[in-house]
Amino acid sequence: VQLQASGGGFLQAGGSLRLSCEASGITSRSYTMAWFRQAPGRERDFVASFRRSDGNTRYSDSVKGRFTISRDNAKSAVHLQMNSLKPEDTATYYCAAAQSHVIVSNLMSHKAYPYWGQGTLVTVSS
Repeated sequence: VQLQASGGGFLQAGGSLRLSCEASGITSRSYTMAWFRQAPGRERDFVASFRRSDGNTRYSDSVKGRFTISRDNAKSAVHLQMNSLKPEDTATYYCAAAQSHVIVSNLMSHKAYPYWGQGTLVTVSS
């Protein structure tokens, strides 16, 4: 499985950005895909997840109501629409995937996802 993330950039607070993650090599119809982010000097944190089997989505409290994860129906890909961006959203965003239905209690753990993309940098200025 290979993941290709794209869409990062530099923008001012209050703006919007859409990240995309395209997966190749996924053979399961019950995959789970997620976004994590890591700011300099900090741990990698969960942002959002999408579970193909039931359409379940989950968000961290810090992005709930501002970010939306969605599936690309044409291919194994997910998008992360990020609105009302804040300087504290500045980070490298990583796409992750599992070829399985990740249970709810594990969705926010990076250990649940064996496959990772290369990361895309999002910088939000104040």
